Amino acid sequence: MNPTLNKSDFDDLTTSLKDLAYSYLEKYSPSKQQLKVYLLKKYLTKIKGTNSKKEVSSIIDEIILGLEKNRVLNDQLFSDSKARMFLKRGYSINKINQSLRNKGIDSRFIKETIDKIKENEIEPDFVSALKLCKRRRIGPLRSQSNRELFFKKDMGILARGGFSFDMSKRVLNLDVQEFNKLLKII
Repeated sequence: MNPTLNKSDFDDLTTSLKDLAYSYLEKYSPSKQQLKVYLLKKYLTKIKGTNSKKEVSSIIDEIILGLEKNRVLNDQLFSDSKARMFLKRGYSINKINQSLRNKGIDSRFIKETIDKIKENEIEPDFVSALKLCKRRRIGPLRSQSNRELFFKKDMGILARGGFSFDMSKRVLNLDVQEFNKLLKII
């Protein structure tokens, strides 16, 4: 890319993409990959310039690099905060891992985040499974007469939540009193 050929077009494109990036960052807290995809989509739909995708992609990379240098954009902090939020919602470690991968986070940041969770929390998957059961009102919270009928359905819900078979079985076989005691602890 030679920006000196059409310097005014280059400056206009850079400033408009920076403005879009700042306005997006005011509303949301994205990862680098999410911001890159957003800016590329905006360029293709709204700006519709004559530049090639390669040129636009390099401009977007420069903008993101500048934001990282100024510590406005940080994938490590993004990974940690999203993982904490997902854990509070009742996501399993597997589902947190997959969600962060879908957001475009680097695998080393994901590994560090999951290691922090495993280090700081006592059985995070078990606690998350309890939270999911409470939120969806499944397992021990179902009436005693319906528990056997819905056991397979509840196992499916927990499996889609990323929990292992053994963990799902362990949570679904809890007594109501024991389940309520565990909920009070967490």
